[in-house]
Amino acid sequence: MIRRRLAAAGALVAAVALVLSGCANQEGGQQQGGGPQAGAPAQPSDAVLPAGNGQGRCAPGTSIGYAGTIAGQNAALGIAIVNAAQLAVDQHNQANPNCQVTLVRADTGGTPDTATGPVTALINNPQVLGLVGLPFSGESRAVGPALNAAGIVNITPSATNPGLTQNGWTNFFRGLGNDAVQGPAIGRYIQQRLNAQKVCIIKDDSDYGIGLAGTVTQALGPAASCQVDVKTNQREFSAVIGQVQQQAPQAIFYSGYYQEAAPLIQQLRDAGVQTTFIGPDGVKDEQYVVNAAGSADGSLLSCPCVPQEGFTDFSNAYRQAFGVAPQTYSAESYDATTILLRGLDQGIADRPGLLNHVRNYNGQGLTKRFQWGPTGELTNTPVWMYRVQGNTIVTDTQIG
Repeated sequence: MIRRRLAAAGALVAAVALVLSGCANQEGGQQQGGGPQAGAPAQPSDAVLPAGNGQGRCAPGTSIGYAGTIAGQNAALGIAIVNAAQLAVDQHNQANPNCQVTLVRADTGGTPDTATGPVTALINNPQVLGLVGLPFSGESRAVGPALNAAGIVNITPSATNPGLTQNGWTNFFRGLGNDAVQGPAIGRYIQQRLNAQKVCIIKDDSDYGIGLAGTVTQALGPAASCQVDVKTNQREFSAVIGQVQQQAPQAIFYSGYYQEAAPLIQQLRDAGVQTTFIGPDGVKDEQYVVNAAGSADGSLLSCPCVPQEGFTDFSNAYRQAFGVAPQTYSAESYDATTILLRGLDQGIADRPGLLNHVRNYNGQGLTKRFQWGPTGELTNTPVWMYRVQGNTIVTDTQIG
């Protein structure tokens, strides 16, 4: 078993090296040696892009912020978001000489306990007129009251807990579908496509994991016959595996992040559990595949994020700028940043003006049409299923 895993890890490292050198395709739905996978949407002809018309004007020092993990827990998810935001700002600045915008980064560490200080620094910077982020639901809940009190518009490209828009905040906007949309779509997929009538739900202790597990459990009804809890930073899962083996489910849904999902799938497979494994957007990251060292093959990964392989110009520019393909929520971040930049180009120079711009925004992005309801939820929220094929995450099908 150890020898087999070392061989798998060696093969995976080689594959990743090819990816990074541009000799193979990386995550994002493209198969090795081929073009975009069938069913992935093309770039909309009317998509609003960061460059705009090149006539933007804004005051020197005008800034927007990124608040989210860069080097903390599950940092790969945050890096994919901040890189896309930087790409949008760079493309905007190149095309608009009279409006040079700065992206101010604040590394929140990805947890509620570590987010407050960095976000407070952004709030206290008067040149920061709006935020892209925060990536995670727990940290979003922790700093939401302060951001709302400051009146600084906050567009999250990835935080999915439904309760975030039920706090009475007037500054919070979600750039994707929440877990009340994703959960039922996962449940339908498990029952209708996988024909699984007995499912184990394994959830971590994060706001995100608990909330999504609840919506999936509700969607599955009696089929969700097995409930197992794990903790953030847990690495040893023998007790969990024992419970799963005892229940003998037809599918396993893990509600949490890739940091714990990778060792969990490794240990499940090593124990001989070959049951179909489904993870959500918190697991859908190339780092899950890398960390799982060959055990992730065949995993299904849901996400209220749109496949990016059809957005050729964006994908090529991202790859040229950062040396890798765009990852989960990169395109959503690019769209969110573009919306803020569009307001700045129009001469908006304060936080209330930019907040009002977003509140009344109605425009097509790469990923979807952006128009928000009164609580900050979108009116158009697609959900897709992806799968791990060998060492690559590829597009499967739209599920909601």
